[in-house]
Amino acid sequence: MVTIVRLLRLCLAALLAASFGVSAAHAQKWEKPAAPFPEASEELYGVGAGGKLYVFGGLAPGWTPKGLVYEYDPASNQWTKKKNMPLASHHLALAEVDGKILVFGGFTKPEKGPTAWVPIDNVWEYDPGADSWKALAPLPTKRGSANAIVHQGKVYVIGGAGVHPGSKETAVHPARPHRSLGTNEVYDPATNSWEPRQSMPTARNHAAAGIVNNKIYIIGGRVGAAFITRASNVGIVEEYDPATDQWGALKASMINPRSAAAWGTYKGKIYVAGGEERSSGPWQRTFRAVEAYDPVSNRWSMLPDMTFPRHGLAGDIVNGKLHLVSGDIASGGGPGTHIDTDVHEVLDIDGK
Repeated sequence: MVTIVRLLRLCLAALLAASFGVSAAHAQKWEKPAAPFPEASEELYGVGAGGKLYVFGGLAPGWTPKGLVYEYDPASNQWTKKKNMPLASHHLALAEVDGKILVFGGFTKPEKGPTAWVPIDNVWEYDPGADSWKALAPLPTKRGSANAIVHQGKVYVIGGAGVHPGSKETAVHPARPHRSLGTNEVYDPATNSWEPRQSMPTARNHAAAGIVNNKIYIIGGRVGAAFITRASNVGIVEEYDPATDQWGALKASMINPRSAAAWGTYKGKIYVAGGEERSSGPWQRTFRAVEAYDPVSNRWSMLPDMTFPRHGLAGDIVNGKLHLVSGDIASGGGPGTHIDTDVHEVLDIDGK
């Protein structure tokens, strides 16, 4: 009888997976944990450049941005501290262009008064070789928690959160009016200039993103607000074509709708790891889940889970390996709920 029940469960799971465009993909394997992150924190962001991983940001209690910059070398398994950000901010958007790392927007802390998230328009270029910073043309729209995606040498900065147009508010706070954004603006490093593009249909923040076959994909995130205590997660996947400046039909939704995850793109697939979710009831959670989206087949695959569930972690793919660094094990939003970890997990995507 037990065997029959198990068989029925397996059949049901397979049927549901087929119905929702989900498949299992377990060729990947976790490596031995890499060198821990030197300054455990939440709200970190990662980007690969020159065969190394760079981690920016960090958020301390009281919503105080740390402005951290670290370089990780997979060859030596070592972290090296670099010059801090010129303006300490959190919830950044990062992009690598010709070996330089561009940092877009984010939030700062008010100079005085109650703490909050002040959206900014600052754009910086970080040169890993020289360990130097340079200011660039500011974002047309002040915002944080957006996504930055490179296409043919230009950077599309999409989504995020900010204040309402015409509002007297200067900062984003759970108890004060603010909004998710569908804003889409493109930056040209060659001319140091910006141009507007068609807005994203589903305004959101804390999303994942990637580019495959010259199409940009915005994945999951939050709608309604910037804070998990006020927002709702979505599993929506939207496709944008920079060549035509058009958004396409909705794609297969995420297996687990979530926000504040890490992500990276490799060999035509977009990998999403971790994240958080809170309900209107008495529970909250962070995710161990790692999933891959294949735009060609429009299907999601489930990969081996992380050991440590967390949100606000840094991540990207370097030399075929997905690095997932630090983050907060507890879902944020309440006093005393932050449990930052220094763990650095590495998933070998090719399974070598």
